[in-house]
Amino acid sequence: MMLAKLETLLDVHGIHYTHTIHKPAFTARDVAKAEDLPVSRIAKCVVFFGEEGYGIAVIPGDRKVDLHELRALFNQPHLRLATEEELTKLFPESELGAMPPFGNHVGLPVYVDSSLAVYDTIAFNAGTHRDVVHMNFLDFERLSGATILPCAVAVSARGASG
Repeated sequence: MMLAKLETLLDVHGIHYTHTIHKPAFTARDVAKAEDLPVSRIAKCVVFFGEEGYGIAVIPGDRKVDLHELRALFNQPHLRLATEEELTKLFPESELGAMPPFGNHVGLPVYVDSSLAVYDTIAFNAGTHRDVVHMNFLDFERLSGATILPCAVAVSARGASG
């Protein structure tokens, strides 16, 4: 179970976190509402595929990944989002769309949008659409090996998909 692995990882590294459980929520906005948090503090994972393989962009819940920016940053014009089939293979212990943002522990580089890095704490799905982990951003950055860069753009409230 992904949650148990994640909690073990955090415990082994002595990282303070809290785990909460809510009714199933399938979008970042719904998670934010269930957790009574601003949607901008919900860290959602967007997996992409390019010439160098897969990577994870961790972005605020009120934004969408900027593929044009990622293509330019990595000089990979054919970079694309991972398919649902690919996500299922990459994260077999997580529900689709609920993987935690620690791709480095499954061999994937982690990139965090700079707008998420301004927060002291963030929250993210912990393998299910019910479990959420809240932790200090600096601890997340250190443990995930994340690179901070601009990789998301704002979306309207109507256009956000979660």
